[in-house]
Amino acid sequence: MRSMKILAASLLGVATLTAATAASAAAIITNGTITLGVDDSGQLNPRSPLGTPSPVTGTRIVGLRFNETGNEATSHGCLCEGWGVGIGGTAIGGFANNDDTGAAGVGLTPVSFTSTATTATSVVRVGSSLEVTHAFAPAMETPNLYRVTVSITNTSGADIANLLYRRTFDWDVEPTTFSEFVTIGGTAAATAVTAANNNGFCSSSVFAGCAPIGAANTGDFTDVGAFDHGSNFDFNFGALADGATFTFEIFYGAALTERGALGALAAVGAEVFSLGQCSRDREGTGAGGCNTFAFGFRGVGGRPIDPDPIPVPAALPLFLAGLGGFGALRRMKKKAA
Repeated sequence: MRSMKILAASLLGVATLTAATAASAAAIITNGTITLGVDDSGQLNPRSPLGTPSPVTGTRIVGLRFNETGNEATSHGCLCEGWGVGIGGTAIGGFANNDDTGAAGVGLTPVSFTSTATTATSVVRVGSSLEVTHAFAPAMETPNLYRVTVSITNTSGADIANLLYRRTFDWDVEPTTFSEFVTIGGTAAATAVTAANNNGFCSSSVFAGCAPIGAANTGDFTDVGAFDHGSNFDFNFGALADGATFTFEIFYGAALTERGALGALAAVGAEVFSLGQCSRDREGTGAGGCNTFAFGFRGVGGRPIDPDPIPVPAALPLFLAGLGGFGALRRMKKKAA
């Protein structure tokens, strides 16, 4: 009888462990520079597993972290980071955002979640219409970014006219959590971007509205803040034939400085991006325990970003000054003659 009880207890323990493992499929992954917490449906900020306490607030929920400073960027306050997909002109869609849906999302059926120490892959379905894969892996071009390859397959049995996707996140950048400067760039040239703003608190459903925080904070803008806000991007990828797959890329990462973050985004060919910086370091110098966090997209109909652009208003005076210097040089030579 004693042996039977021990066997029963062992089987119960195995069943409990299996259930706990299935319920906690989310993972914390790192390339040594960037650490991400990836949940079952491909969103960040999983409630489990927990990581080490962050240096300022002590949160153990991992979203996006920069290992050099230890700073956490997305998991404070609300767990507002997620995505949504849908078919335009219909009510077919699904989304996942731990602030309002939990790990399984809404309208999504889990297919699989696998992970290693450095990678994670989530596969879900939206009814019988779409299958969505988010595959997280270190970017080979730079240690400062993780690449997420997003593949959306039309399984509906008919062609789709408008494939919609949304990505939403709230910047909560340590050490000045809930007070950050936000920059969005590249949207003006990206043909797939239908809307972008600084509201990281919106629903991740592609069918939900999303107004900016501050009427002017739409499209491209620089260093808005400092206050508590984030970024929301809406895309229309157009037609997708039955059985076809559309693929694009998302990047998460950080660098000590703004120049370093932009350089990393340029290295992977990102076309659209958002930067989050603490309120002590608007210029992104890395002072005051701060660093610059970055988020970007590739394959969205835009142009690869310039990591060090010279604005036209600044370039024109430089050009005119150069002409003036050239004229002065000619006058000096004429006088000497």
